[in-house]
Amino acid sequence: MFSSPLHDRGVIARWRPYLPVTDATPVVSLNEGSTPLIHSPKLSALVGRGCEVFVKYEGLNPTGSFKDRGMTMAISKAVEGGAKAVICASTGNTSAAAAAYAARAGITCIVLLPAGKIALGKLAQAFMYGSKVVAIDGNFDDALRLVREIGETEPIAIVNSINPFRLEGQKTASFEIIDVLGDAPDVHIMPVGNAGNISAYWLGYREFHQLGKATKLPKMIGFQAAGSAPIYYGKVVENPDTIATAIRIGNPASWSLASAAMKDSGGACDIVTDEEILAAQRWLAANEGIFVEPASAASIAGLLKCQSDRRCDVCPMRFIPEGSRIVCTVTGHGLKDPDVAKDAIRGISTAPAEKSAILRLL
Repeated sequence: MFSSPLHDRGVIARWRPYLPVTDATPVVSLNEGSTPLIHSPKLSALVGRGCEVFVKYEGLNPTGSFKDRGMTMAISKAVEGGAKAVICASTGNTSAAAAAYAARAGITCIVLLPAGKIALGKLAQAFMYGSKVVAIDGNFDDALRLVREIGETEPIAIVNSINPFRLEGQKTASFEIIDVLGDAPDVHIMPVGNAGNISAYWLGYREFHQLGKATKLPKMIGFQAAGSAPIYYGKVVENPDTIATAIRIGNPASWSLASAAMKDSGGACDIVTDEEILAAQRWLAANEGIFVEPASAASIAGLLKCQSDRRCDVCPMRFIPEGSRIVCTVTGHGLKDPDVAKDAIRGISTAPAEKSAILRLL
């Protein structure tokens, strides 16, 4: 087996001692994880007071989102348990990851999607990886309910974040951040949809803190889209609506875990509008060279909102002392949702193939 020490073989290979795997676990990996933690000088300058902001760019995972971290665990354990098929409900990224890792494992993947509510890039991935896709007349919450019902009666493994192995894989992003910074950050800001990721990060931070690999725990601050903010409002949103499709979820599966993570860490939950999300997406691309899908930009939108005159209800700046290290997770690549990005492609200048003509335009 190829085993060069310089070759990163994925989340399970890198973090095996901290994951529920054994020598009998057939590792299904696409070399996920080890994504860059990018220092953001312009965000740091905006926050000021000697603070440093870092962006954890999860869009550079194999299928373009953080879901790959959890899926390597979920699929590996499903295969270990003898599963020949897996199923998931998805707003897009979970379906892409499940389909890719199922293909890698040589098993069937079934995806339930809300009809007409999935970004084209993610839908294309699900089909290209060979999954069986069913669009339902309903939203994500309806799809997840059906997945639970099917999982109760059929020999099919569920790989949504209700599967605890998903969170075990996703917690490794916390390990990587501590590994790079030498300690946990002071504040961690994240988008919140189905709420599994913020729960997983908190799980990882607490584990490394207990093991003495970090001297502190960060304040976990989550931002939801204003039209899809059940945790913020404290009630199920029957018809969630936001341009950020990946967090368009009205009844998060990990609601209680995420609420506990924010409360126990001394953090908070707040909202950002679609306009703020899209503005943050453009700002991050144009100012830091990091292109993310709209849902990912919710964390950046939240931080930018706190620098504006329109202070948010539970402003994270109240939690951030001078000299703090702040990490913002951006969860998916910008090309996941090309329909949103294409609106920025307008007003392209044309010119004859002559140097002088081009210079005149410039």
